[in-house]
Amino acid sequence: MKKLPYELFIALRYLRAKRKQVFISLITLISIVGVAIGVMALILVLGVMTGFTDDLREKILGTNSHVVINKFYANIKDHEKAITDLNKLKNVKAATPFIISTVMLSSGSRVSPVILHGIDIETAPGVIDIKRSIIEGELKLLQDDIYYDNSTNYPGIIIGKELSEILGIGTGSPVTVISPTGLISPAGMVPGWKKFIIAGIFESGMYEYDTGMAYISVENAQRFMKMPGEVGGIWLSVNDIYDTESVVTKAKELLGPEYQIRDWKEMHKNLYAALKLEKTAMFIILILIIIVAAFSIVATLIMMVNDKNREIAILKSMGATKASIMRIFMLQGLIIGTTGTVIGLAGGCFLAFVQNNFHIVSLSKDIYYIPDLTVKINAWDVFFVAFIAILISFIATFYPSRQAANLEPAEALRYE
Repeated sequence: MKKLPYELFIALRYLRAKRKQVFISLITLISIVGVAIGVMALILVLGVMTGFTDDLREKILGTNSHVVINKFYANIKDHEKAITDLNKLKNVKAATPFIISTVMLSSGSRVSPVILHGIDIETAPGVIDIKRSIIEGELKLLQDDIYYDNSTNYPGIIIGKELSEILGIGTGSPVTVISPTGLISPAGMVPGWKKFIIAGIFESGMYEYDTGMAYISVENAQRFMKMPGEVGGIWLSVNDIYDTESVVTKAKELLGPEYQIRDWKEMHKNLYAALKLEKTAMFIILILIIIVAAFSIVATLIMMVNDKNREIAILKSMGATKASIMRIFMLQGLIIGTTGTVIGLAGGCFLAFVQNNFHIVSLSKDIYYIPDLTVKINAWDVFFVAFIAILISFIATFYPSRQAANLEPAEALRYE
């Protein structure tokens, strides 16, 4: 059996409790618990922030495309050719045309402003996750006019769940869409309007979207907005959402400078920058907990050095070098820090597992975008937290270890 290095053997022996060292052992335990709590809190907060960011990104990208293409100050006329060329680009998954306009939806005496989206029924589901979010009706009903009131066919429209409650309507109900841009009459601009039938209701989980968005077919949007053969822009979805920059660059080369092309990171950069800043701030604050625990390690080692003056003097008299004495107490600090780190990581991962499977902490859907708190712990966070915690513990050993190494044997043994 291979023997342990004597510095490690002595360090482990010093950490064992003896009857007269109960107080030192208690401080050691407190140091371990302090590091464990700091690591556990840090790993949980990073996991919560990562989970919230990922869930929020999934909801936003479920309703929006990865890349949006518009023409500066004009509509796109030759969108079929542009879509064919864009689909040939590397990393492009699908492309679809769209028309967007701000309108008013009216039902009886209730009126609400919405962003009206004209989408292509065939290609839109490959770009935005509209089908999965529909809870009533079907997307294909937008393609055909709906027979209503035994008299007239009206085009279909899909609105958000929250909007349907605001207007007090459901599937099969009529609603009037009013556009601020209409016909010019002798009395001035007359808003255009058209009656639609609610063909479906969607729920994205995002309150702003469920109250302020509606979908019709791109053909009906062209007729209503008086844009024959034109679309407002093109949506793209990509295979790798983190590699949209290359798609944007190639699309600009393909389409020319008259097109504005933006990816999801640019369109939502303020939101993600705020989340990243918050995660960084929480990381710095919680690191302070580990630093406070590191002071406990310093106190433990200082008391250990004072208690072991005689043993240190004997070791130096037997030929132990200053470096060996320093290693003994550094190893003690590392053992305390590593033990606390392992316990903290295990506790954090366990609590994350409990939350993700049993949803102990729930969130209000009226306030937050997600109903349950999801904790996503990735390998990089685990490695980084463990590295930082052990590094701080190691740094905390420098001062007491130097004190032990500089101890003079003659002074320590003078009164023995």
